[in-house]
Amino acid sequence: MSTASARYTGQLRTEATHNASGNTIITDAPVDNHGRGEAFSPTDLVAASLGACMMTIMGIVAERHQLDLTSVTYEVTKHMAAEPRRIRQIDVQFRLPASLPEKERALLERAARTCPVALSLNPEIVQEVSFVYE
Repeated sequence: MSTASARYTGQLRTEATHNASGNTIITDAPVDNHGRGEAFSPTDLVAASLGACMMTIMGIVAERHQLDLTSVTYEVTKHMAAEPRRIRQIDVQFRLPASLPEKERALLERAARTCPVALSLNPEIVQEVSFVYE
């Protein structure tokens, strides 16, 4: 079975369905590239996928070590290059509890940096990842 099915709905918009669950997402071209910017652009999804993948892998490690990460948040910022138009850099900033011991911090940070999306992105895309403990 394929992972997703999608259709073009016009006006630079697509609707994709995750085949196993039936969940859908809409993509829209960004305003600076002829779109309406009313939904994630395809490159926004790449950036968001990096953060989500890192958080998921950290969650797997946390469960294995009985760590509670439910208060962890992260922000993702995508930077585009003009010529050719492509993702130049993705910044991911995690905010984690200051109570995490150094050993667990190192485990989580290493896990985040080795997630499958991070390892799959073109090496020319800078991945600036930071961890703030507060």
